[in-house]
Amino acid sequence: MKVEQRFTVARPIGDVWAFFQDIPAVASCLPGAEMTGEKSPGVYTGKVSLKLGPFGASFEGEAAVAFDAAARTGHVEGKGVDKRGGSRSKMVVDFALTEPAPGSTEVAVDADVTLSGAIAQFGRTGIIQETANILVGEFVRKLEARLAPAEAAVAPPAPTGGVSVLRLAWMVVKSWVARLLGR
Repeated sequence: MKVEQRFTVARPIGDVWAFFQDIPAVASCLPGAEMTGEKSPGVYTGKVSLKLGPFGASFEGEAAVAFDAAARTGHVEGKGVDKRGGSRSKMVVDFALTEPAPGSTEVAVDADVTLSGAIAQFGRTGIIQETANILVGEFVRKLEARLAPAEAAVAPPAPTGGVSVLRLAWMVVKSWVARLLGR
């Protein structure tokens, strides 16, 4: 299934581009993600824990990452297995950075996600899209906090652990109900 996300980061494109090339830093901003190693240049191992509806999974796997500095784009191909539940995931992600205004960076992410096994029955497009919206919001918040100038950082940084499953579930339900009532 296709998942498209667009978001703006209130930082110059050079800062955001440099950050995106620091894979451990990016992983630390992704809720539920943990980088466990670098298998070879451009190939990373890690874990991603997520919750789709009532179903949770913890995928272990690897991702190959390639960058095009001239175009400020990147390509990621990943795969993982949930050893406990037997589910599998594959993902292909392309992202591009543009500068709509000085000091601001727009990030466009186009992903193709394939789920199989038990998690696939809960992986309806609506649930995945709502979950992606929430996770991207958390990612942007953490990214901007990491890139904020030191003198602007007044509040202590948010914990870097995974996303709260209960909070994520509540936000998905709240978003879904708001969409229903808005129609």
